[in-house]
Amino acid sequence: MVQQENIRNIAIIAHVDHGKTTLVDEMLKQGGIYREHQAVVDRVMDSGDLERERGITILAKNTSVYYKKTKINIVDTPGHADFGGEVERILKMVNGVLLLVDAAEGPMPQTRFVLQKALELGHKVIVVINKIDRLDARLDEVTNEILELLLDLDATEEQFESPTIFCSARQGVASYGPTDVGFDLSPLFETIVRYIPAPEGDKEGPLQVLVSSIDYNEYVGRIGIGRVERGVIRQNQEVAICDYHNPEHMEKGKVVALYEFDGLNRKPITEASAGEIVAFSGMNDLTIGRTICAPETPDPLPFVKISDPTIEMTFSVNDSPFAGREGKYVTSRNLRDRLERELLKDVSLRVTEQGTDAFNVAGRGEMHLSILIETMRREGYEFQVSTPRVLTKVIDGKTCEPIERMLADVPESYMGAVIEKIGQRKGDLISMTPVGSRYRLEFLVPSRGLFGYRNEFLTDTRGEGIMSSVLETYAPLKGEIARRKCGSLIAFENGDTTAYGLGGVQDRGTLFLNPGVSVYAGMIVGACNRNEDMAVNVCKKKQLTNMRASGSDEAIRLAPPRVFSLEQCLEYLSDDELLEVTPTSLRMRKRILDHSLRMRETMKNRT
Repeated sequence: MVQQENIRNIAIIAHVDHGKTTLVDEMLKQGGIYREHQAVVDRVMDSGDLERERGITILAKNTSVYYKKTKINIVDTPGHADFGGEVERILKMVNGVLLLVDAAEGPMPQTRFVLQKALELGHKVIVVINKIDRLDARLDEVTNEILELLLDLDATEEQFESPTIFCSARQGVASYGPTDVGFDLSPLFETIVRYIPAPEGDKEGPLQVLVSSIDYNEYVGRIGIGRVERGVIRQNQEVAICDYHNPEHMEKGKVVALYEFDGLNRKPITEASAGEIVAFSGMNDLTIGRTICAPETPDPLPFVKISDPTIEMTFSVNDSPFAGREGKYVTSRNLRDRLERELLKDVSLRVTEQGTDAFNVAGRGEMHLSILIETMRREGYEFQVSTPRVLTKVIDGKTCEPIERMLADVPESYMGAVIEKIGQRKGDLISMTPVGSRYRLEFLVPSRGLFGYRNEFLTDTRGEGIMSSVLETYAPLKGEIARRKCGSLIAFENGDTTAYGLGGVQDRGTLFLNPGVSVYAGMIVGACNRNEDMAVNVCKKKQLTNMRASGSDEAIRLAPPRVFSLEQCLEYLSDDELLEVTPTSLRMRKRILDHSLRMRETMKNRT
């Protein structure tokens, strides 16, 4: 058992793609976790398929390294604000944070969001400026930007004077000064050991462990992860499970298995004392935010309030003509069980039942919900989802909507187009800062104003722009925002698309399908040039007559179809449309499939 004074618990917080997971890789290598000549995977902490594909961290994960005699427990946190719920809860497990900032980009909105939570908890901060080997690195300017950010977030005097380390995670070197030559990560390790305090906690007191994270294993069931705040936790110990927000709740349980984090593995142990981060199993009633206590002294710990969701979507059973063809799990019971399972480990998700076949799922952003949808479809689920909707609040008698702080980094020549588009979406420009040959624009925009904007932004900036956003505040509704300027091309009948049918339609808009694809009446097959929906026959075949052969005319030239990703589909949807999600297909469709009923509904809405 490691002595309490030889433990350091830290979290690494950073914006997306600032090198956080690469730095953890190097800390593991230099912390002696790997055997000599062991094959090592890059970005080892991004263990999920989706995390590797997208290059982002989605789930907070625990690991540990040893530096001399000190054990450093590291929590790798998500950098995207949509997974901020992951960050907020794990900050309760640590005593300090590494604030990792890109030497060229500087602090970004998500950095601000997580740092604010860490400062509120009174954590010590070590500033790590990464990627100092970049040609466009701005070390002095970025250092000043970080100090301004700490001032802006009301940091204490001690937090404001946090030590700064300069490093290149890719090369595995760190130094105390911007011009010093580094040879390894020793300066970083030394600063962690010297500056971050050892965890406090009475070893002799009654047991107290706050469950900050949940894992699941089909062999042992639910696994709780948390820091021992007080006392000693032992294998086969009888415990009480308490809830701070529900004092009446108290269940009995038993710690069947106990583990510590040793590098990338969980090592079985028999006991752990105050200050250690441990994993334990054997209790069905484990939920994030509950406290494991000694049965004779039930004393639950307060749990950080997770920010409310801002966006909601309806998940429902697939009722299209193609329902049940491609999915393994297709019923409302399957959908309910899967969403309830997700709630166990995702504290920022909310699920409410709407009737028997539909569920309103609320999350922190479009990416938060799209990751859930993508994970479910890969597991074999088939369902349909609605367009995202913002969740409003009533504050002082006024209906208020979420406002996001959006930061856009764009070349000077494309700046006008971005400002104009955000203006149309009720956004306000609050700052404009030149950064080399580019400009950094900061806006306050309603969350609904950003629906469907990311693709437009990339088009307007010719793919050179970088944008990110984070929830800032709530403000009174800003009025109507026009979302999509084009209508949809809708299949008129069931069948398979033909080159002849598509050729006759392609002048009316942009097609989404190739020939030979099965469609049904009411399915969206393209975007219309006009601002209205149009029913088209893409299954039309060329008739053979005695005057001509069916293939005698000139060959039909079809433009390549526009293929949408999941996020692009969600951005494209309008309020009367749904997205059918199956393990192999994404199909956009109208809520009302029948053409005549749809026309009747349209006329009713106009009158």
